[in-house]
Amino acid sequence: MGNQTWSPSSWREKTALQLPTYPNTDQLQAVEQKLGGLPPLVFAGEARRLEAQLAEVAKGKAFLLQGGDCAESFDEFSANHIKDTFMVLLQMAVVLTFGGQSPVVKVGRMAGQFAKPRSADTETINGVTLPSYRGDIINDNAFTAEARTPDPERMIQAYHQSTSTLNLLRAFSRGGMADLHQVHQWNLNFVEKSPVSERYHDLADRISETLAFMSACGIHPDNTPSIHETRFYTAHEALLLPYEQALTRQDSLTGDWFGCSAHMLWIGDRTRQLDGAHVEYCRGVNNPIGVKAGPTTDPEDLLRLIDRINPDNKAGRMNVIVRMGANKVEQYLPALIRRIESEGRSVVWSSDPMHGNTIKASTGYKTRPVDSVLQEVRQFFAIHQAEGTHAGGVHLEMTGRNVTECIGGRFQITEEDLGNRYHTFCDPRLNADQSLELAFLIADSLKAARNGN
Repeated sequence: MGNQTWSPSSWREKTALQLPTYPNTDQLQAVEQKLGGLPPLVFAGEARRLEAQLAEVAKGKAFLLQGGDCAESFDEFSANHIKDTFMVLLQMAVVLTFGGQSPVVKVGRMAGQFAKPRSADTETINGVTLPSYRGDIINDNAFTAEARTPDPERMIQAYHQSTSTLNLLRAFSRGGMADLHQVHQWNLNFVEKSPVSERYHDLADRISETLAFMSACGIHPDNTPSIHETRFYTAHEALLLPYEQALTRQDSLTGDWFGCSAHMLWIGDRTRQLDGAHVEYCRGVNNPIGVKAGPTTDPEDLLRLIDRINPDNKAGRMNVIVRMGANKVEQYLPALIRRIESEGRSVVWSSDPMHGNTIKASTGYKTRPVDSVLQEVRQFFAIHQAEGTHAGGVHLEMTGRNVTECIGGRFQITEEDLGNRYHTFCDPRLNADQSLELAFLIADSLKAARNGN
């Protein structure tokens, strides 16, 4: 990749935004050293396989489904939570594959999505000012001086929780839970009461009929593993660079460096400075890399950023995650697409319809209207169709839990309902019902794009 001057630690020579200030640097170094000796969470071959699949997405031959928690937590870590989110992603994927007639690359915001960027370094409540909560890998949400002091030992806990999460995800994806014959069993209980459920069961019936026909033709799980299992990848924002560096490994086969904390890493809207530490780190690892692009993203800056991270224009390496807001995507996205496409750059264009549509409800809760989320996705597809490019994916904050964090949807969650089951410490997430509703909309858009409508 031409990275003669790059090393896993070269980011330390650059300006690093959004990093915590650890009071005990000796303790921090000891934790980094300990992490450096632990096994990698993912492997170079897995990241290369994801890159190859994303190259198909960039060509319009597959679709990227990326979803999971806003931020994982230590307290709410459970097998059921992971299973429920995995099952909703499976449901969404089967809707997209069967309804949208497109292969789906499945990536979870899981097993590492612990750190969160913040708009301010400190938070003041009742005249008391403390460091901002930056995610469980850094500090605790409780508003006390002790809880808010960044603690490097939390990186070790995040590593072990990520290990457990990955073990479960690998077992779920390979151990039979992803078997298409189970498609009816994936529906979570509370979704059964939803109007979306009827449409899902109709699709599941059609899949069952198709599988019966295939079996009669001699195509079954014994000779076609993809019926019985799936590939599932992980991703998170590469925000806490000491953690990322400690889990960077050199591939013994190729000599290439990989960030082994996740299969895909992305750079957030607040840390995408061309000469910043986060871009410096990500340009040297061979994982697929995402970059967030918001309303303030200049087309020339985005082009320079892509060329900095992917100078060889390697297909499948770059994922541009567009987070504009339903009222801004038509204004800002076309210029980005035209500039990047005019230079012949190979990128996956994916839509993050969550972050640009956050509002504050009259009841004080931060929320997102489902209608705005759906509208931004519709516009994302329409813009790509008009530009002759591929709407390649979607990037969602969602959960399999029956939460009431986003207003609207088929269940018509109101602002007054938000307090019933509002569990997030960070940003509001779509629940399973709302996620499935979005999947059907995307499937219809994919099918229309494929048919040239």
